[in-house]
Amino acid sequence: MRAKMLTVLAGSVLMAAVPMLAHHSFSAEYDRSQPIKLKGTVTKVEWMNPHARFYLDVKDDGGKVTNWEFELGSPNGLMRAGWTRNSLKIGDVVEVNGSRAKDGSNLVNATNVAFENGKRVLGGVSSADDPNTK
Repeated sequence: MRAKMLTVLAGSVLMAAVPMLAHHSFSAEYDRSQPIKLKGTVTKVEWMNPHARFYLDVKDDGGKVTNWEFELGSPNGLMRAGWTRNSLKIGDVVEVNGSRAKDGSNLVNATNVAFENGKRVLGGVSSADDPNTK
């Protein structure tokens, strides 16, 4: 009986820790010294915790299209900054400033997003002193 209770307790602790393992600090994944600005068409939006994400098809100078992933703040934080679940829609063309992933993948921490109508909103993740917010 005691072994069974210890197994249940250990399993509960492990299950509680799993969501924390999925979360990360900015500096663990992104590099502020690698600023990037990309313009493209929204292909997907994921409005979920711990970070909202969206994806853009970005065309390079040679015409090749590459899909990029952008991490934003939490949905709750984004709503406090003026975002809604429908702020980004598939097909929208936006320009994004941010910091590239340290591993060189097509992943960016979005500092701000500029819409075609000129509206610019903060990404809700990076600090205010980040040079990419200018």
